[in-house]
Amino acid sequence: MVKLESLKKSNQFRKALKEKKIHTDYYSVFAARNFFKAKHKANLLISFVMKKKIGNAVKRNKIRRKLKAIVQKLLKKKGAINKDYTYIVFGKSNAYAQKQDVLLPLMEKSFSKLKK
Repeated sequence: MVKLESLKKSNQFRKALKEKKIHTDYYSVFAARNFFKAKHKANLLISFVMKKKIGNAVKRNKIRRKLKAIVQKLLKKKGAINKDYTYIVFGKSNAYAQKQDVLLPLMEKSFSKLKK
């Protein structure tokens, strides 16, 4: 099973934010080739970031959980997410009211664009 491993240091975030990016109404995804190694080869390097401007902690955590669940579903599909990249996902407040069924195809499309 693939585990999600988060970025820890600010220089890791800076490197990932400089390369590829895709923006939607519900989230923004930034990707960079793996520049440091995960603890285990099977892990995916991905961080979920929510700004305080979105709302209180309950709202931010619900958006984070929703986006994480979508990524977990995409990892079960073969080839939906490239593990050779480090990702940062910025959630937006519109994702709070939207259902996962709508966000899943959007997220899959975004990750497929980042592969190219």
